[in-house]
Amino acid sequence: MITANGFPATRRPVLCHKVLRRRVLQGAGLVALFGLGDLPFGTAPALAAANDKYPDDAFRQKSDGDAIKALYGKTAEASDKVKLDAPEIAENGAVVPVSVATTLDNVTSIAFFVSENPNALAAHYKIPAGTLPNVANRLKMAKTCNVIAIVESGGKLYSATKEVKVTVGGCGG
Repeated sequence: MITANGFPATRRPVLCHKVLRRRVLQGAGLVALFGLGDLPFGTAPALAAANDKYPDDAFRQKSDGDAIKALYGKTAEASDKVKLDAPEIAENGAVVPVSVATTLDNVTSIAFFVSENPNALAAHYKIPAGTLPNVANRLKMAKTCNVIAIVESGGKLYSATKEVKVTVGGCGG
């Protein structure tokens, strides 16, 4: 039996299936793209973070004291409420895991400084309101020195310091 389009009833053209499948997938893709445009994915905070002033001057400072002054404009006081976790001996100075946590309220920023690196400021984080003030990172350290974590809370600066020994080739010395 021959159908109206000239093909046998038992055999359908493969070309029609491919074209139909392609059009369905294209339509589904367009619906998905246009449909996602209306969903609130929190683009406003992302744009606000992108508009924050990047602390160029602080990242260029050679000493930790100068970098802290350039970033915050004041000095920090040591606090037992800032917990800095870093290894005592780092076998690979290229990836030294560090983390900081605090029980302070209203934390607005956290920064890591490596005193003997060519540029002392290693990382700076803005902490949005309602976020747990815990940050972890892997720092590159040129040699054995102090790692300093600064937490800004309520307009004051609090710090914790720990010496990390960097071994050459993991030999423990």
